[in-house]
Amino acid sequence: GPFRLPLLRSGSMGKTVLVTGAGGYIGRHVVTALLDRGLEVTAVDLRLDSVDERATRLSVDLFSGDTDIYEQMGRPDTVLHMAWRDGFKHASPAHIEDLFKHYQLIENLYAGGLKQLAVMGTMHEVGYWEGAITEDTPCNPASLYGISKNALREMAFLSARAHESQLQWIRAYYIVGDDMFGSSIFSKLLEAAGAGRETFPFTTGRNKYDFISIGELAQQISAILDQDEVNGIINACTGEPVSLAERVERYIEDNHLNITLEYGAFPDRPYDSPGVWGDPSKIREILAR
Repeated sequence: GPFRLPLLRSGSMGKTVLVTGAGGYIGRHVVTALLDRGLEVTAVDLRLDSVDERATRLSVDLFSGDTDIYEQMGRPDTVLHMAWRDGFKHASPAHIEDLFKHYQLIENLYAGGLKQLAVMGTMHEVGYWEGAITEDTPCNPASLYGISKNALREMAFLSARAHESQLQWIRAYYIVGDDMFGSSIFSKLLEAAGAGRETFPFTTGRNKYDFISIGELAQQISAILDQDEVNGIINACTGEPVSLAERVERYIEDNHLNITLEYGAFPDRPYDSPGVWGDPSKIREILAR
């Protein structure tokens, strides 16, 4: 590559991060948060039209299997791997079809010399759980999406250890979006209100989850990448369980939606936990730096 003068590091100045899936639902917010922290960002995705203009765009086939993929990426200090097919379709066979490609990418990055890798994980690796999820919580995933992410995590840690490198497995929880891009209950509410519906069929809404706004999640992810002292499985979460009813009512209020929840129209699903949230001790340690 081109000759580069050594950078004098003060904090994160000049730290380079390559983000895969940069044009995705979470990716766009993360790219902006990283840039705002002063990191140099390279964005990789099939579509990058909505990505922050300050990011460098790179066209590279992540799943080519090329062993020199780290060179093709320009040898960034850190890679954040967020690219994933069918993230909102938990029963899609794509999760299993793509698993080896994700593993191969991770292995080739470490083998090529990458020292710090972050990968997006999910609470769905854990499956049914009541209470706080820590990095030691046993995993028993209940969907192809969860099974695939869980297996990738186990492989990625094997790879990181074999290459004596760092892995930050960023486990996300219930993300509240600010737009129509998601396929969560919040997006469906916006849609219904936009279509002029005045009521919205709902469960009892008693179940408690760890809700995080997309903006706060992006801030947390950028803080995780900006350091390499706290590693391993890191919950990107608030650590505060809130009932679905309370959170959705707040969303209706915040967005001035003229719609009323029809409680009990749908039955509560027996496989939904009464309460599940992330243990926030590691992310709080990172944010306090």
